[in-house]
Amino acid sequence: MTPSTAPLRVPHRPRRRLAHLGNYLFIAPAIVFLLVFMAYPIILNIQMSFKGVTAATLLGGAPWVGLQNYRDVFHYPAFPHTVSNTLIFTAVSLVFQLAIGLGLAAFYSRPFPGSSYMRGLYLLAWSIPIVVSGTVWRWLFDGETGIVNYLLRSLHLVSDKIYWTSDAKYSLAAVIIINIWLGIPFNLSLLLAAMQGLPPDVYEAAAIDGATKGQQFRYITLPLLRPALLSTLVLGVIYTIKVFDVVFITTAGGPLDSSQVVSTMAYKLVFQQYQFGQGAALLNMLFLLLVILAVFYVRTINREEQ
Repeated sequence: MTPSTAPLRVPHRPRRRLAHLGNYLFIAPAIVFLLVFMAYPIILNIQMSFKGVTAATLLGGAPWVGLQNYRDVFHYPAFPHTVSNTLIFTAVSLVFQLAIGLGLAAFYSRPFPGSSYMRGLYLLAWSIPIVVSGTVWRWLFDGETGIVNYLLRSLHLVSDKIYWTSDAKYSLAAVIIINIWLGIPFNLSLLLAAMQGLPPDVYEAAAIDGATKGQQFRYITLPLLRPALLSTLVLGVIYTIKVFDVVFITTAGGPLDSSQVVSTMAYKLVFQQYQFGQGAALLNMLFLLLVILAVFYVRTINREEQ
């Protein structure tokens, strides 16, 4: 029998099934992790939001209240102010993070002596634990001994002491400044990586045609960076709108709810007022918003790749 006419050997079905079973065993730990630490808490939180769970009924016997927890959250006195704070906190943080990150990425896109070491310094803000960063910034913003007040008074920009974290007029601005500082390395890293991947021949052709650096940045760099800018913006919204640690460490949402955001309001409902059902309802609304943003991000990335 010639090789061309020899029958093909088909693997036995038991062997193929065993191979498929081995593949599933490799992904089994990841599936178990997702089910135990993500799916189960989400389902439990959704169930809790439809029950009147308080400190007395936490271990069982919580009555079914339907959408009452969601209505109570919407009628909560501080809810409109909290949503407004969250939107301001997110919008202002993203504008400055994206603008400063883009400027620094443009600055470091051309290598120069010591540029790699200087870029590494920006990552220190990203690598330091949030607890440490928040505590340091509280010292910097201290009304009595903080260096921020010292610099402002030395430059004659202010005459009186400013209690950044304990004054209702400045607390939201203080947490926004801290969050901007924390988010700049993230924007810098993403935009710099995208900018270094741009084709250099386009800039060479533009320079030959007489385009200035500003024109090259406006008409070449920004259009080519559109996918990276959009991805950075959407990821920034997802990360910023759910921020808890920065606000809680520095101001804890106070004073008088002046720096309260959705995440700290949920903490207050659950761990201070023991309204577990209302806290779960608020977190579910935040989770739904994050899911919508995540789907939008994935669809945007797929559209840009196609």
